[in-house]
Amino acid sequence: MELVAGCYEQVLLGFATRPGQSWTVVPDFTHHAHSASLSAVAVNNRYVVTGSRDETIQIYDMKKKIEHGALLQHNGTITCLEFYGTAHLLSGAEDGLICIWNTKRWECLKSIKAHKGHVTSLSIHPSGKLALSVGTDKTLRTWNLVEGRSAFIKNLKQNAHIIKWSPDGERYVTVITNKVDIYRLDTASVTGTITTEKRISSLRFITDSILAIAGDDEMIRFYNCDSQKCLCEFKAHENRIKDIYSFEREGQHVIVTASSDGYIKMWNLDLDKIKDVPSLLCEVSTKARLTCLAVWLDQASEIKENSDKIATSSQAKEDEKSSIVKNKACWTERSVKTEKRKSKIIPEKQKLEAPLQKKKKKQKSSA
Repeated sequence: MELVAGCYEQVLLGFATRPGQSWTVVPDFTHHAHSASLSAVAVNNRYVVTGSRDETIQIYDMKKKIEHGALLQHNGTITCLEFYGTAHLLSGAEDGLICIWNTKRWECLKSIKAHKGHVTSLSIHPSGKLALSVGTDKTLRTWNLVEGRSAFIKNLKQNAHIIKWSPDGERYVTVITNKVDIYRLDTASVTGTITTEKRISSLRFITDSILAIAGDDEMIRFYNCDSQKCLCEFKAHENRIKDIYSFEREGQHVIVTASSDGYIKMWNLDLDKIKDVPSLLCEVSTKARLTCLAVWLDQASEIKENSDKIATSSQAKEDEKSSIVKNKACWTERSVKTEKRKSKIIPEKQKLEAPLQKKKKKQKSSA
């Protein structure tokens, strides 16, 4: 298990995490990933990808611990990245594009002009057939990934900056500043609203009905989507929280938080005692201004992702056969060849082996 975090200092940080009675976090690597601050990070069972204000997506092979290459399709800051299973990656950026990538050959299968403004957030339905996106054109758009076209457009009163499907795919939420609107898929209408005092920076579904919400303060709050009531709140950090991640391991729900105070913390959440404050498993000081966070889970450790419902290996095989790839109306050979000419993949087989302390010494000496 590896905690991976991006920061304003253009560095990707990796921390090896060992579960047990006493969880441990050990600095594993640092990599000067980009020429500007990191803005997004996503993981699947093999790769970690990072997006940046330098307009590039960097790929890292975590099995071999090497830098795999760069994707240069977008113009503008990469704002969101999300894997579906082992075969596909979706990326969104300030150029208004959503790009769909094949992760076997790292080809751009489709480039969609999704929004007139920036793409601020996207989320893939657990089935892989639909995706949602929001942008600075005050719209929420539903995408048919089977046919590669827009399925529905909803006008919003303000720009939303986060959108997220629930694990069962029956509801989704949008975030506008400090307000969370909860929608049902079958009606596409708002069924409830959660309002916080501060701007919301990140949220995660812990279960199909429980949301973890963090924002521009030190608190983590758990809400029930059905009643919109706060189930629990606790002070997690000394500064504002930038990102939340969650996963399930052997029936244990783990929440991971990253803050502007430079700390990454892991918490044990007991769903049977949801009103109790989660217990701290471990923490690490990165001494960096963190921006984004993810947890790379080694497939061999038999850990099941909870928050985003990343497909298992059997589901991944179905993905290979699914209409996302096979449907000729969307992914024709012609479209693949066209996008291949436009996209660039730069192979860089740099080892991700630099210890944290040595890397920092080099940075100090060069400064």
